[in-house]
Amino acid sequence: MADYREAPLASRPKTLDPNEYFNLSPDKRHAEEQRAALRAKLKLQYQTQLNNPHRKELIEDPALTRWVYARANPYPHFRATFKTSLLGTMFGVVPLFVIYFVFKTDRDRKEAQIQAGTLDRRFSLSS
Repeated sequence: MADYREAPLASRPKTLDPNEYFNLSPDKRHAEEQRAALRAKLKLQYQTQLNNPHRKELIEDPALTRWVYARANPYPHFRATFKTSLLGTMFGVVPLFVIYFVFKTDRDRKEAQIQAGTLDRRFSLSS
């Protein structure tokens, strides 16, 4: 934990913050234990319903429903940030310019060889 370095585009997770991890008051520790117990009870209830061999109804998982809705409708929840703009530029715009540069330089090189008469222009179906 001591050698953890923060990422430039992400904040430190709460679980790795030494002030939050080591210096917990008894009240905070008790509240976290209660939340963990509630999560464990809900997980057990869901697993019991899911693994019931005689079930006929559909099991509704609200977290899964929210996730599916967010995946199906990304635009109402999208927020443009520096990271998303940078990724959009890197994967959307930069490859187009790189491909253009590669094709243009190759075409210019072949054109210069043709004008100089040094390009081998034999007809071949294999290459």
